[in-house]
Amino acid sequence: MHNFEYYTPTRIIFGRNTENAVADLIKRYGGKRVLLHYGQGSAVRSGLIARVKKNLDEAGIFHVELGGVVPNPHLDKVRTGFALGNLNQVDFVLAVGGGSVIDSAKAIAFALAEPNENVWDLFERKRPPKASLPVGSILTIAAAGSEMSRNVVITNEETKKKRSFGDALARPKFAIMNPELTMTLPDYQTAAGCVDIMMHTMERYFTSGGNMEITDAIAEGLLRTVMRNANILRLSPKNYNARAEIMWASSLAHNGLTGCGNDGGDFSTHNLEYELSGMFNVTHGAGLAALWGSWARYVYNVCLPRFVQFAVNVMGVDATGISDEEVALRGIEDLEDFYRKIGMPTRISALGINLTDEQIKEMAESCEKATGGSIGSAKRIYFDDMVKIYEMAR
Repeated sequence: MHNFEYYTPTRIIFGRNTENAVADLIKRYGGKRVLLHYGQGSAVRSGLIARVKKNLDEAGIFHVELGGVVPNPHLDKVRTGFALGNLNQVDFVLAVGGGSVIDSAKAIAFALAEPNENVWDLFERKRPPKASLPVGSILTIAAAGSEMSRNVVITNEETKKKRSFGDALARPKFAIMNPELTMTLPDYQTAAGCVDIMMHTMERYFTSGGNMEITDAIAEGLLRTVMRNANILRLSPKNYNARAEIMWASSLAHNGLTGCGNDGGDFSTHNLEYELSGMFNVTHGAGLAALWGSWARYVYNVCLPRFVQFAVNVMGVDATGISDEEVALRGIEDLEDFYRKIGMPTRISALGINLTDEQIKEMAESCEKATGGSIGSAKRIYFDDMVKIYEMAR
């Protein structure tokens, strides 16, 4: 096992009606002037934004609002939020939504804390952040895990580059998590969220470095739990307990817990997908599902023991009388079967995208640049490898 540092300062308030505690929580963390940030309208239509505003008003907390965050959140919205927040001297950013809204709120918080710097420089890795305003969230989509993570992902819509960076300053002060707030999600979005949760775990699980038995057990249990409850939600989308399991799994999958003691994880599929959703604006979880099987088949023989362990412990493959290679491949096939069962693609063409050779080369070049030349732990992949994985996934 590797040495590790585990830091999770986010306060979690979980359960029914917990959004009613938002004003008290903001005050606890010193917020007096709030930027209320949300998405394209579902939080408004459901009445959630109105309830939040009423809660803030009754507590005497000043607030301005900025809606309209889109999936794969845009840099332009971050800049709009910075201008609005700077004009109104906000000291706290409250995100009401899923990972896209939370990531946009985090980026705005970084921009407001360093108003003389270009926030996109953080995503281009040109400088580290020095400060951030505090951020809190009311989660409405279980997927990205941004409510507890150190990561931020933003798309520059002008260049079509989707980039991420991570820093402890990005961890929100609190996350309010009411599973009932996720019950109105379309089935496709719920399923895509489940894939994203699983991938955050699997990116840390499939490594060629050292691993801890307890970390593996947590990761494998989380993956089995997500799959079981994703199947429940496919048939019963308003099942509270299943929604709660998925929502908590979202946070645990991306707060660092499932990577303790390993070499930092792989994250090749995530970086390959950033280029896909940056170019074509696909749903992130769906893009991950479309790419993962091709990545897995490309690297499994270099990381065979991990794929065998996954197949047996997570997918329930019976290894009796067959080779390790057959076990590993059956595990990959079974996970792809699960993806298809919940309505997720396992090829890029299933997203309605017919990749050209030129587009593949462009995405691989961009991914190579973004990752500093290579990425991966299960297998280190370079430009030519990226091209081959995209080609396999077409």
